Amino acid sequence: MIDVLLAHSFFLRNDPKQVEKMRPYAPLGTLYAAAHLRSLGCSVALFDAMLAEGIDEYVELLDRHRPKVVALYEDQFNFLNKMCLSHARQAACRMSALARERGARVVAAGAEITDHPEIYFPHGVEYALLGEADHTLAELVPALLRRSGAAQLTATASPITAIAGLAWPDPDAPGGVARSAARPPERQPDVFPFPAWDLLDVERYRAAWRRAHGTFSLNMVTTRGCPFHCNWCAKPIWGQRYAMRSAASVADEMALLKRTLKPDHLWFADDIFGLQPRWVAELAAAVEERDAAIPFMIQSRVDLMTKRAVEGLARAGCAEVWLGVESGSQKILDAMDKGTRAEQIPVARERLRSAGIRACYFLQLGYPGETFEDILTTARLVRDTLPDDIGVSVSYPLPGTKFHAMVNSHLGEKDRWDDSSDLAMMFQGTYQTPFYRELHRLLHRELDLRREAAGNGSPAHAAGLAEALGAVAARWSELEAAEAGHRSLHPTAIEKDYGTPAAPDLSRTWN
Repeated sequence: MIDVLLAHSFFLRNDPKQVEKMRPYAPLGTLYAAAHLRSLGCSVALFDAMLAEGIDEYVELLDRHRPKVVALYEDQFNFLNKMCLSHARQAACRMSALARERGARVVAAGAEITDHPEIYFPHGVEYALLGEADHTLAELVPALLRRSGAAQLTATASPITAIAGLAWPDPDAPGGVARSAARPPERQPDVFPFPAWDLLDVERYRAAWRRAHGTFSLNMVTTRGCPFHCNWCAKPIWGQRYAMRSAASVADEMALLKRTLKPDHLWFADDIFGLQPRWVAELAAAVEERDAAIPFMIQSRVDLMTKRAVEGLARAGCAEVWLGVESGSQKILDAMDKGTRAEQIPVARERLRSAGIRACYFLQLGYPGETFEDILTTARLVRDTLPDDIGVSVSYPLPGTKFHAMVNSHLGEKDRWDDSSDLAMMFQGTYQTPFYRELHRLLHRELDLRREAAGNGSPAHAAGLAEALGAVAARWSELEAAEAGHRSLHPTAIEKDYGTPAAPDLSRTWN
């Protein structure tokens, strides 16, 4: 019997888009929690759903370890968990019920659990850990184990209702949920031990990556939170707080991973990496000092790609930056409260190109008020700057955001995507879902062709590319001519300032 089985509910096999991409990453948040509990003397095990074949693997661990406590601890560093995908919710509820059937106490932490703990209580979750849960878990588990007869932890146990950051079912409380005092996020993340990497079945990950890509990538984080105010971005865990690890700590962990797990590549899963150019320069120096360099990928913003920051990234080993570009239209960037200027995008792209770093764009279609001209402006941006890759989505209203409040009265019955490939409009935007899915395909197709055409090829190959690009241009013209027929029946209130759409032609769809 062990004290705690840590688990999460993101089964890659339940998400067709992620199966196709086959870029599985370790559940960092869960591994951090495991390390923290072990530092208190708890015995722990891990169920990692990411590459599991199914829930039977979880049941096998429950029966083998007979844990006193099961902590469903979702990885708050995985952006997919912010989306609260239906398949993950269903799995978490089932996992909780299975643990309770076997006599374990069940606690849960994560983005949706923070927003809607009442969803999970009927399925056996006793306590929801709200927001950043590391310290809350470290106080709650000893209290639960004391009640289970683990005398060695009694001295550190606290009365449960005195533990900050908790929620539990209470029929007499508002909404049937009682809450303790809120817990502020940790400002010094260096206090947390490195993730419990030894619990990860690293060879399972290595095999999956190498089968799909020929290389093996691991994930790390250097920060917690994001200080910017994009009004569509949910921040249920850290709010506007932003806490940075020391450059030395990050370089130490890089050196450890390079020596022990030997990845070919790292993904820094921070919402925003390297807010301060000075810190980036410190990281570069620390990495060089420890011979810890591993090619890595980050997420950032165009306004952070200063000359000094890009130089530091190149020195530290950065190979790829995903920029939150969102749109080529300044009107849409301003509506999103993005805080960036469209003219900063090509500057950032060129600085990264000159430093030998791949520049990739996150793009978002369907934000309220976006017209077809705004979409064409984004397409021209991609055409003119030729990013190394793009990720295209439609605007997704996440609970707790200003954007969600804007469109809340226009949301239909569908309140979340079934999986990350869904790309369904959940509110009445300017256009219908099939139109945005066609735009998604067309943007990717044109970029692929133009990047291929920019390389060297035979005259015959060039002729074929020219013909294919001609077909893409013709498709754009067709869309422009027909776009009025694909507008939504009822645009959102936010869009009324941009004119009333014509009645859509529902007879035409794209599959």
